[in-house]
Amino acid sequence: MEVKNSLVKANQKQTFSAFLAQDAMKKKINEMVGGEKGQQFVTSIISAVSTNPQLAECDNASIVSAALLGQALNLSPSPQLGQFYLVPFNDNKRGCKVAQFQIGYKGYIQLAIRSGQYKKLNVLAIKEGELIKYDPLDEDIEVKLIENEEEREKAETIGYYAMFEYLNGFRKTIYWSKQRMEAHALKYSMGYRAKKGYTFWEKDFDGMAYKTMLRQLISKWGIMSIDLTMQKALESDMAVINDNGTYDYVDNNEMVNEVIETENQEQPVEVKQEETQQNKVETEKNTDFFFGNN
Repeated sequence: MEVKNSLVKANQKQTFSAFLAQDAMKKKINEMVGGEKGQQFVTSIISAVSTNPQLAECDNASIVSAALLGQALNLSPSPQLGQFYLVPFNDNKRGCKVAQFQIGYKGYIQLAIRSGQYKKLNVLAIKEGELIKYDPLDEDIEVKLIENEEEREKAETIGYYAMFEYLNGFRKTIYWSKQRMEAHALKYSMGYRAKKGYTFWEKDFDGMAYKTMLRQLISKWGIMSIDLTMQKALESDMAVINDNGTYDYVDNNEMVNEVIETENQEQPVEVKQEETQQNKVETEKNTDFFFGNN
């Protein structure tokens, strides 16, 4: 019995707070963030872990690495803003759950705006009756949007449109039908194919479609040579961040050059930042050690 108990204890995952309390981890976070932003960073990830049981089961290092990447890109982890998420993912290779870094479509918009290269950037769902014509050869699209907002909201979506125009005048437009987007989701999302109701594709199909359109647009025709932040975002999106800074795409063992075509195959839970009073107290207590308040 004692041997069994010892094995159980040996296999128990170190608590996230204990992991953060290690000197090496405190030093790493303080070097990369530090100050008031560092305290906000620690508070947000402790809150995320304490309010999300599935995220709490993930490898601790993967949680911190993914959150630090979001911080480095200056994106907010708040699900209300939808800029990036920490998504629990079963990594069969490691034999454990890991936190996968995922950028939301609003995160891509933020990064594009900050680059200072875009004159225009737009992504839009096209409703039934709005599309008049689309010529993919010269990218000529003609639509007549439903003027009544309530009526438009209720109308069935038939496709998705995205465009950008750089300050230098270069312009690119793409349009995907709803059927093409559905086929894309079925091909690249194992969870969506299973139809179990937990993937972002099922919770917010339009949001995932917007993200896919922006990734298609920016990664294929964006000026990556001068927009290194966007390049980093495209490379790291839907990856598990290793301690040495390399990326593992747990849903695809091949390192994809055309990352645009790779969608996460399992997106069960978005990070919840809302705190109960008990969690708030626990969060404040756990950040004390980190910034010398004890």
